[in-house]
Amino acid sequence: MIQTSQGLAEYLDNCQGDFRGLDTEADSLHRYHEKLCLLQFTDGENHALIDPLAIEDLSPLTKFLETASIWMHGADYDIVMMRRDLEVVPPVIWDTQIAARLLGVRQFGYANLVQHYLDIELSKASQKADWSQRPLTEKMEQYAINDVRYLKPMAEIMIASLKEKGRYEWFVESCDNAREKVLERPQSKEDPWRISGSGKMNPKGLAYLRALWYWRDTEAAEWDRPSFMVCGNKQLIAWVNQVLKGQTPELPKHFRSQRRKNFFKAITEVQELPDNKLPQRKKAGPKRIKDDGFDDRVNALMEKRDAVAAELDIDSSLIIARAVIESLAANEVEPAEVLMKWQVELLGL
Repeated sequence: MIQTSQGLAEYLDNCQGDFRGLDTEADSLHRYHEKLCLLQFTDGENHALIDPLAIEDLSPLTKFLETASIWMHGADYDIVMMRRDLEVVPPVIWDTQIAARLLGVRQFGYANLVQHYLDIELSKASQKADWSQRPLTEKMEQYAINDVRYLKPMAEIMIASLKEKGRYEWFVESCDNAREKVLERPQSKEDPWRISGSGKMNPKGLAYLRALWYWRDTEAAEWDRPSFMVCGNKQLIAWVNQVLKGQTPELPKHFRSQRRKNFFKAITEVQELPDNKLPQRKKAGPKRIKDDGFDDRVNALMEKRDAVAAELDIDSSLIIARAVIESLAANEVEPAEVLMKWQVELLGL
């Protein structure tokens, strides 16, 4: 466990070879204000746990990552965490999950891949642990180190297989594309209260949902627990529907009195809102114009995709998603705007 800036600098300076692997752990399952709690690092031979909660100056790591090529698994969330908490994302990220999918592996979780490629069974006992706790238990340390311990041997097998199958260039392009897509996402979501199930609600229902969403968010923040620990999204929708029917929502018995009071206060405030203050449904985009050949073009491209996927023995959605097929069939986009080069070539577009 590295807990000082000096120790971090010495470790990074002494890394051997050109392989670098990284994983991260956060406390999102246990805290409202989630934070980066642990980084696991490896050069393929020497593995280390880096403690960002103890190290005041992480600049040796951030400077290193500015120019690094890093191997990770399922890097999407890790990229989000690094951008937010470290303010740096490595320029090159090789992802074993992407490699596995391009090789036709259907179960591509990290433990699945370690079992598949190395015949080693990993424990999942600390998967939902609170990584902000200190000291870490021996079991948690072992779990964390295992998340990078096997990256190098798996990567070597995968690269050899990708090159043998002529898919290595696909892998390079796919990793770069995946990294860019994460970085293109806005860091904060507009109207986060517009959750699944809200699309058909009238303005009054949307107002209740918005109020209860922010009620839950405030409760979770004050408690410093994830919002799902207050209640789930489905429960919010159910309460809104009850209120719209003139019913009084029945709250869980474990809710403290102040939480109940705040809940009904939020509902009352909505009841007093004038119509011009109610949120509106989101306007649908322009309706897709389907000419007589639209369905034929969709079906032809679907058949082409499925045939290519079957021949390559990979998931067809890796080649092209149905939504993209429909956009192409409607002439709304050009192939190069929505597909990678290798996908365009496979589909003959």
